[in-house]
Amino acid sequence: MTNSLAAQHVSVIGLGAMGTALAKALLAGGHQVVVWNRTASRAEALAAQGARVAGSAAEAMAAADLVILCVLDDAAVREHIEPTAAVLRGRTVVNLTTTTPEQARSLGRWAAAAEVELIDGGIMASPEMIGGPASLVIYSGVSTAFDRHRSVLELFGRAEFVGEDLGAAAMYDVSILGAMYAMFAAFQQGATMVRTTGGTAAHLAALTIPFLQAIATSLAGQAVGIDTPDDYVQIQSDEFTAAAIDLIDKAAVESGTPTELYSVLRRTLTGL
Repeated sequence: MTNSLAAQHVSVIGLGAMGTALAKALLAGGHQVVVWNRTASRAEALAAQGARVAGSAAEAMAAADLVILCVLDDAAVREHIEPTAAVLRGRTVVNLTTTTPEQARSLGRWAAAAEVELIDGGIMASPEMIGGPASLVIYSGVSTAFDRHRSVLELFGRAEFVGEDLGAAAMYDVSILGAMYAMFAAFQQGATMVRTTGGTAAHLAALTIPFLQAIATSLAGQAVGIDTPDDYVQIQSDEFTAAAIDLIDKAAVESGTPTELYSVLRRTLTGL
């Protein structure tokens, strides 16, 4: 096993759409890639591109300096790595499977006992974005291992390390996804309302996208108010925000499309 960043042996366990994209990025980066998937046929295209297909997950891990897991869930991660603890001792494992923060911390406790360097990651990209300028992967865990393998991990996209708390990457991951789903829910409700006036969701999207792109910069100011509230001068009062949301909620009722969404937003944003 070697710590050289040139032509490392990297194994990828799990070849769904995302795992396959990760393996392709590693191959394009000139690394020697070993892959394994429960459904062996998913490895055929990667084999044609130069990957070696292992007969088992344990075989793939044994051949690697760096082990990358991208499987269904935390249970699948455990299924693959716990029986191979002896093989993994002294190696670095990067878990890019979506888990909760506490699942990541629990896996970290297992890794520490097994003498395995663990990095947890949250992928903020779709498979087709991997390796491109818009791809972001958030990492936390053993900082020395992250630093040592950074150039490999940057093949997937911008690599952002957020701390040694193994739950940190997962927390950032779910928080960003939460913002995305809140936006989707609000747009869906708004489109439903607009259609009652003869408008279309497509027209609403065309008008909303540039507005949201411009207003998104205000998140930096909101962050100041959350991180250091004593130093923050609030531009819009909670009372004003609550009244504005109440007006939107009334419009939803008048349109015949009432929703609980706005009352939740009101309580979350203002506490009123």
